[in-house]
Amino acid sequence: MKQKPSASRAAGNLIGRALWWVLLVMGGGVLALWLKSSFAFVALAVIGGWILFSSFTLFFFRDPDPRVPTSLDIIVAPAHGLVDCVEHSTESEFLGSACHRVSIFLSVFDVHVQNAPVAGRITFLKYQRGRFLSAVRTDSARQNENMLIGIESSEAPDERIAVRQIGGLIARRVVTWGSLGDHVSRGQRLGLIQFGSRCELYLPLSVEIAVRSGDRVVAGETVVAKRRTPLPEVNETPGIRMPNLLE
Repeated sequence: MKQKPSASRAAGNLIGRALWWVLLVMGGGVLALWLKSSFAFVALAVIGGWILFSSFTLFFFRDPDPRVPTSLDIIVAPAHGLVDCVEHSTESEFLGSACHRVSIFLSVFDVHVQNAPVAGRITFLKYQRGRFLSAVRTDSARQNENMLIGIESSEAPDERIAVRQIGGLIARRVVTWGSLGDHVSRGQRLGLIQFGSRCELYLPLSVEIAVRSGDRVVAGETVVAKRRTPLPEVNETPGIRMPNLLE
């Protein structure tokens, strides 16, 4: 990837902006004291709020390294969270066909870094502005701010897989670290959604889904689908008995 992914950098930026406002308020407090007004209580409350915000932000932007499975016949989860929808759907923008759709809801307590479900090359990126409906609603996938990431898999011939990052009621920024043409490995970091969101995975119908609604998944680790092994070709012609050379 051309851009080095960093959740900690995003956390630092938010904490730094919050600190700037704290310093601004503290400056006002000094001015208020100079004007013989009591401002100590408000200043302490602001500092306490900043400490709580900073602690939660560091927790929210944690970014553990996934233990990526190495089997070539599997596809892993792109996000941490709760699977709340597994269905047949149609993805017309990148896959261009009917597909499996696996939808994952991320609460504010889940890790919010997304990881590549397969190894391959990013050949499609489409950002869409939208509303900020609660990510609990499944229709938020079409109406909210989102980014569709299309990956041409290097693990199976002619396999296309898409990941959609979706903002939510609180999550008002979708960050994608990959660029067109980037090669990604399975489990590699793709992006980040800030503060509560949803992630969808679109898979070809040729794979077998390994999760169901109610399952919890871990990005880059949990197997969500398996590639079906093709049946061996049969050379016999129907209705004609092949000779037994041992007779």
